[in-house]
Amino acid sequence: MLSAVVTCYRDEPAIPSMHARLTEVFTSLGVEYEIIFVNDGSPDDAASVLQDLTARDPHVIAIEHSRNFGSQNAFLSGMQLATGDAVILLDGDLQDPPELIREFYAKWREGNDVVYGRRGQREGSALLALCCRMFYRVFRGLSSVPMPLNAGDFALMDRKVVTELLALPEADQFLRGLRAWVGFKQVGVDYLRPKRRFGRSTHSWLANVWWAKKGIFSFTFAPIEALGYAAVALTSLASVAVVYEIVQLVLHPEQPHGIPILIVLVAFFGSLNLLAIATLGEYLIKIFEETKRRPKFVRKAVRHRRRLFSGATEIAEFMRLRAQRAQLPPTPQVEAPGGDDG
Repeated sequence: MLSAVVTCYRDEPAIPSMHARLTEVFTSLGVEYEIIFVNDGSPDDAASVLQDLTARDPHVIAIEHSRNFGSQNAFLSGMQLATGDAVILLDGDLQDPPELIREFYAKWREGNDVVYGRRGQREGSALLALCCRMFYRVFRGLSSVPMPLNAGDFALMDRKVVTELLALPEADQFLRGLRAWVGFKQVGVDYLRPKRRFGRSTHSWLANVWWAKKGIFSFTFAPIEALGYAAVALTSLASVAVVYEIVQLVLHPEQPHGIPILIVLVAFFGSLNLLAIATLGEYLIKIFEETKRRPKFVRKAVRHRRRLFSGATEIAEFMRLRAQRAQLPPTPQVEAPGGDDG
């Protein structure tokens, strides 16, 4: 049994194609499967498209969030409903090619617990591709745990890995990092990441910088440690400059001294103080987010077959039955046409 979790935000045109390609892949593998689409507050007409899909295909489940909570929380929302022996995470814009799941599945059957997509090449901006490669190398060098290079969220994870990820209490989660943190046997599969086929990307340069900060400040204390080293280095430099000025004052008392070096020192230490405050602020933001203990997302509705679960009690009961099913040992079963999945 395989579960695909697909996050959707401004991906309405891509949803039918994603569904068709996933269905073809799972059918060719000869496995039981489910496809969980998470509509993360998309402003387009994705809800109507998903309503039609759930009515036509009993393998499809659609989750609707009350607003946009971000892709990481959308993945978690879908993972909570997934009942498969392995769960596959995909972005809804088709930049994660579903056909690669065949290779993921083969690697998983060989005994790997996590099989992740490794972006060997990227279509589109060469500058963006270069910056991404540089980030992953820096991230790997700074991280407290080994991080795979050029690996996004696109991955197949065994049920035990999914269970561990869902048990983590962090509010601000960086899944590709946490996936490496939990360990288990992991392997990467290279692929060409294509350009977005539909619409425009929601990831601006500013958003990419935010992602980079999210990863670095979640898995390393290197920025704070670097500030300590910088403080020692600049203090030593300032001490040398002071000694130099004293020597010059003794040797050349008639010349004016101190103004240039004073300006440099003020600039150096002023910049260092601002950098230190900003760095500490990033960690304080993460502490603040964790202490609020707000839910990671709010589900507005869940659709399965022709049923709509929209009340809090209905969604909770649906979640309970799905969780119960996920804990059962896999057994062959024939599903009656039009039956209720629970």
